[in-house]
Amino acid sequence: MQTLERKQIKNIDFNCDLAQSFGVYRNESEYALLDYVSSANISCGFHAGDPLAIRDALMAAKEKNIVIGAHIGFNDIQGFGNRPMDLDKDELEALVMYQVGAIMSFAKSYNMEIEYVRPHGAMYKMAAQDFDFAYNLAQSIKKSSNWLIYYGTAGEITERVGAEANIQVAHEICLEKSYNVDGSIDFSANDIENTNVSIGRLKELLNNSQVMNNDCGKTPVKADTIHFTNRISNALELITQAHEIITPVPVNYKNACASGWVE
Repeated sequence: MQTLERKQIKNIDFNCDLAQSFGVYRNESEYALLDYVSSANISCGFHAGDPLAIRDALMAAKEKNIVIGAHIGFNDIQGFGNRPMDLDKDELEALVMYQVGAIMSFAKSYNMEIEYVRPHGAMYKMAAQDFDFAYNLAQSIKKSSNWLIYYGTAGEITERVGAEANIQVAHEICLEKSYNVDGSIDFSANDIENTNVSIGRLKELLNNSQVMNNDCGKTPVKADTIHFTNRISNALELITQAHEIITPVPVNYKNACASGWVE
């Protein structure tokens, strides 16, 4: 496990998912989080997101001046992208570039630009656990644009992908997830839906760059962005309280602050 310095986090991004609708299934609750985030992941039509839902999500993000990213997934609307697929490198590349290209074109028609790509569901989990898969995913994102940031789970795999694929990465933390001692997500554990517990975890992250692990200890992590899901019962309460603790900023702005370009 990489050795990380314990330090206070002064700037961090909050992201949430949008356009998680398709046909008669509409997800309006996702918009409740939009007032509290600095970036929004727009579904690309594979795991979710029909054209109207995508357009509405883009318009909502533009109205609130929120950075947008492509939320890519496996072509599995019935399973909401949560079933893994065994794809070779070429198949994965085509699937990624198709989705990113669609959202880029859609956004440009409204004078908007996507800044990052975040995988969804089974794709997210596979990228968190399999370096080769994550590397091929990042290479596919780069082929779409050299300027896109790859949002991945905080940890060694994402760090290595950034270095070896030569792509800018954002290390993501999920307050409702349980973490192993090595800093990886314990995907077998149920989501935490206790706001007080999650806010305590947020404070520990911001003050010391650490996450509580499932061995009753603390693990140092890198953290550039926090993902807020609307699929937990306390979603709005959690993000409201989190926003009172720190005002989020987009990843590119955070990086500009770190580089000295913004004070």
